[in-house]
Amino acid sequence: MQRRLPKQGRLYNYAGWLTMKGVKAKQYLSDKVTAGERVTGAEALQLWQLFGCMELAALAQLVRLRHNPAPVVTYLVDRNINYTNVCNSDCSFCAFYRHSPSDPEAYVLSREVIAAKVREAIELGASRILLQGGHNDELPYSFYLDLIEWLSSNYPLQLNAFSPSEVHQMTVVSGKRSLEVLQDLKAAGLFGLPGGGAEILDNEVRKRISPKKIPAERWLGIMEEVQSLGLVTTATMVIGFGEELEHRIRHLERLRDLQDRSIKGGLEGFNLFISWTHQFNERTSLGRSRHAARYGAGAVEYLKNVAWSRIVLDNIRHHQSSWPTCGAEIAELGLHAGCDDIGSTMMEENVVSRAGATTATKWSMSPEELERHIRQAGFEPRRRDSAFVLLNHPAAQAAADAAA
Repeated sequence: MQRRLPKQGRLYNYAGWLTMKGVKAKQYLSDKVTAGERVTGAEALQLWQLFGCMELAALAQLVRLRHNPAPVVTYLVDRNINYTNVCNSDCSFCAFYRHSPSDPEAYVLSREVIAAKVREAIELGASRILLQGGHNDELPYSFYLDLIEWLSSNYPLQLNAFSPSEVHQMTVVSGKRSLEVLQDLKAAGLFGLPGGGAEILDNEVRKRISPKKIPAERWLGIMEEVQSLGLVTTATMVIGFGEELEHRIRHLERLRDLQDRSIKGGLEGFNLFISWTHQFNERTSLGRSRHAARYGAGAVEYLKNVAWSRIVLDNIRHHQSSWPTCGAEIAELGLHAGCDDIGSTMMEENVVSRAGATTATKWSMSPEELERHIRQAGFEPRRRDSAFVLLNHPAAQAAADAAA
């Protein structure tokens, strides 16, 4: 049954209407989520303000079960390879990049090094390579196409590579439109484009933390082109930049609107949403800032944001609980806050670890460890690929053979 709502004005005005209703507003919102009805931006604000972390988690779990009713949690065996650390963006939250190619620590990985990393990943059962790097002005357009073509021709792995901001960098060095770049990458063997570089899709925040990076509209526009080509895409969000809740809501609504358009056009859109917390230390300019106390987000806020995002992003089927920033135990709790995926093995992590994340001391999670955490959370583990096709692996095959 469609509920009658007051005339909606500005976000906070409508939020004020709900606040005045007190307990009735909380019941109204709970009933609406339980009934599978979409929440507005103003209602999302009130969900955050009126509900505690565990209350939101319970509601998010209802949404999760509506999309994924089986008691299964999936995971991906992959490797993250950063092909270069040279970057012209100078993001204030990044300790990984080196601005100048002449910096003693600057690098571009050789094919020999990349090949060794890929072979190791295959030996460990990987189905995907995640290939990302900085915006290196010395790399010609041909570098990216040749790299993807070489990898796709020689190794039986799905290549999820680059990000919207890296695609934009390719338009700068090639003079081509982003859609042409994406068509070339797909022809070379690209399987998907990860959702990196989103951070918070609000330009007020982006101008403060990464003023040289592409604006929110450009990120979304490139992702829409990627989806139009049928490539796999994921959506991301990073919290803890001192942003307001309204900024986060705008981020989620923009993702939801794009997903609506893609689905309406008969496309899959984003097949996964992942959020994590901003990591910072003295290696980052944000960490050295006199305002550093404003930044970051703890485990409770992370879990609350995970649950909240699952409720607001009602049209993205899969949501991932992430271990690299908050740890594996918190990731287990995320599986009770609306997430049906945990990830991933990574095998290598070089970016958030430099800023002080958990991966500074542990940058890989074995399939066995991930499965153990899934079982400890009370779910059945299933290995998948980046398109969410479930894969057989020795343990699963042995169980199937025994059942037969």
